[in-house]
Amino acid sequence: MTKEPKKGNALALLPIGIFLILFLGTGIATQDFYRMPVLVAFLIAATVALLLNPKEKMQTKLEIFCKGAGESNIILMCMIFLLAGAFSNVAKSMGAVESTVQLSLSILPTHLLVAGLFIIACFISISMGTSVGTITALTPIGLGIAQETGMPIALVIGAIIGGGMFGDNLSMISDTTIAAVRTQGCELKDKFKTNFLIVLPAAIITIIILTILTSKYQGSMKGVYTYSFIQVVPYIAVLVGALVGVNVFVLLAGGTVFAGLIGMFNGSFDFFGFMQAAGDGMMGMEDLAMLSIVIGGTLALIKHNGGIDFLLNSIKKCIRSKKGAEFGIAALVSVVDLCTANNTIAIVMAGPLAKDIAEEYDIDPRRTASLLDIFSSCWQGMIPYGAQILAAAGLAAVSPMELLPYIYYPMLMGICGLLAIAFGFPNFKRK
Repeated sequence: MTKEPKKGNALALLPIGIFLILFLGTGIATQDFYRMPVLVAFLIAATVALLLNPKEKMQTKLEIFCKGAGESNIILMCMIFLLAGAFSNVAKSMGAVESTVQLSLSILPTHLLVAGLFIIACFISISMGTSVGTITALTPIGLGIAQETGMPIALVIGAIIGGGMFGDNLSMISDTTIAAVRTQGCELKDKFKTNFLIVLPAAIITIIILTILTSKYQGSMKGVYTYSFIQVVPYIAVLVGALVGVNVFVLLAGGTVFAGLIGMFNGSFDFFGFMQAAGDGMMGMEDLAMLSIVIGGTLALIKHNGGIDFLLNSIKKCIRSKKGAEFGIAALVSVVDLCTANNTIAIVMAGPLAKDIAEEYDIDPRRTASLLDIFSSCWQGMIPYGAQILAAAGLAAVSPMELLPYIYYPMLMGICGLLAIAFGFPNFKRK
């Protein structure tokens, strides 16, 4: 006997609406997205979530909030933020950013630097399986290139975010890939092949766009490029470690120590200067870590109050055909990601219902897994309150909203996903 799905509660989504009004509404109205601090906006949304469902004890709701805030993926993400901040600041303090920028400028023509950064980010993220780790590792380099060449910072950082989402969506060790294939019951390699065929045009078009947009900067650089290769080695070590599949935790911690040793060796700082640089880098990511914790707790309350169930069932009611079912799966995981700001959680939540829809309308599980991953990742790379854009904006000291017009790859990935559904590409017979 089929278990009757929970109807859910539309009112449970009110905290998301409150946040969007406070953060996006204030930013649009004042033309200043720094006017309303994102952490304050989410704390107000969390308060609204706690006040909902008055029949339940406040102590119970607080426990739900704390459990969601302390969820293992949230805490792991916070630790990655702190380590990324430490590595970024230690490397910067010992001269790695300046030398890497100068080396890059001496090798590549100026108009190919940003496209090259996108490709490098693609390789790193597909090797590491994490977009956040890739973005936090490359953003300081991108910032240095933008400052040196006069290119818009948002354009350069947007390319890095796009490359990070490329691997987040495709990597064999990405948690989104693993979640997608586990919920749909297919093989990693089959999902990768299907997914790759759909998003490859998006990557190629992104490279072309970035090359065209930066072509006017050709010849704008002048002077002799001076760099110390040993200062570049920490970034090379992180890149090599990513390509061979080293855990992002180990990679960032090891990179921080390595950069610190080089800094002490070349006299950039002493041991206590190294510790201070690492501490300052962690403090710079403190707000982002706190924001992740508050978001995790707020979303746990939204789910508990029936907000996610309401979304899932509302979308399912609109499906009438096989193609409509594929669009429904895409809409399902997209909406959940917009509400959870976590593509892995979105896939885990939407996956079981997507599997039911796929079986009912005879959709191949390889295709369903790809659609879940593509649409959760494309939105994850574009929402201004997602970890990827927040991390990049924090490191580059720009507003998340400034980055949105330059997030080309996630936009194109979503478009390619819609075209794949519309034209039935690639076409599979159900196994």
